[in-house]
This record gives sequence, structure tokens and C-alpha cells, in this order.
Amino acid sequence: MQGALTRYRIIAYIVGVVLIVLVLVGMPLKYLGDNDTVVATVGPAHGFLFILYVLATFDLGRRVRWPLTRMLLVMLAGTIPFLSFWAERKVSRNWIGTHSEKSDSATEGHALNS
Repeated sequence: MQGALTRYRIIAYIVGVVLIVLVLVGMPLKYLGDNDTVVATVGPAHGFLFILYVLATFDLGRRVRWPLTRMLLVMLAGTIPFLSFWAERKVSRNWIGTHSEKSDSATEGHALNS
């Protein structure tokens, strides 16, 4: 399960950075400077990476048994600039908090059995 979280975290950062470049650099250049080079190159890359983001989110959500609504909200976070960073942080903290509690109780149980 750690691998699914790592894949999700990496793709969330990549999608977030590419979306910021597309929206804050590419779109102004296209509409204010009549230069669509950045949009033409970064746009398709973002589309492909967003599909990977959705797949990684689905994989992680399935493994940790998220409700469908939570999974969809995390997926949608990749469509709004800066929100994928916030969602990744929230997901990671939740996952770490949940799994550290399980490991603490397992350690306590092992200490009691010794």
C-alpha cells in the first residue's frame, strides 16, 4: 500500500506543477501574447498526466477503501491549480496518521505478549 501512496504523491505533484505552468504561463501567453506554444506543448502533456493521476488516485482509493465521493473529490483536485498539492498533503497525513496508530497498537500488543 505504501507504493500506491508514493505513486499518488509523485503524480499529484507533477500534475500540480504542469497545471500551474499551463494556467499561469501558457494561458496568458496564448490570450494576451498571441503565442500558443506553451499551451500546445504543455496542454497534451497535462491531459496524459491527469489520466495517470486519476488512475493513481483510483488505485490508492481502492486499496484504502475510500468512499466513492472522496475518491472523486481527490480526482477533481487535479483540475484546479494548487489544489492537488493541498489534497496530496491531506491524503498523506491521513494515511500516515491511520497507519501509525495501527503500528503503535501492534507494537503495544507485541510488548504485552513478551
